[in-house]
Amino acid sequence: MSVRVAAASTLVSTLVLALVVALADGADAQLVDCLGGQRPTQVAELMFGRNIGRRIGVSEGDFGRFVDREIMSRFPNGLTVFNAAGQWREQAMDKIVREPSKVVQIVLPGEIVEAYKTRFKQQSVVMIVRPACVSF
Repeated sequence: MSVRVAAASTLVSTLVLALVVALADGADAQLVDCLGGQRPTQVAELMFGRNIGRRIGVSEGDFGRFVDREIMSRFPNGLTVFNAAGQWREQAMDKIVREPSKVVQIVLPGEIVEAYKTRFKQQSVVMIVRPACVSF
């Protein structure tokens, strides 16, 4: 394992722990009343851009391996991946950038943002956390 990969793994673990603690601290205030055997929890949606510079730099295979190694190892019970068309404003050039993206939806606790930013040289990954009722 390279030093860079080990450092990214340590950073991800630290961020996951920080998110778990932060969510546990205020979880009761954010959860909803659930019916029909569902349980209250929180769901995260993460939006991953696939361009590096002005071209697609994260292939379908690269993203699939990232999901297998970084996300499924932390969320072995499953997740959902959607193809998306993303856009955001690049602040330095005040320009709209459009790129193919992936949306990953997982039931918390945890997150994976820093590992993706480091691995694929991304400026940001959007993460939305919302209360939800779930059953499996």
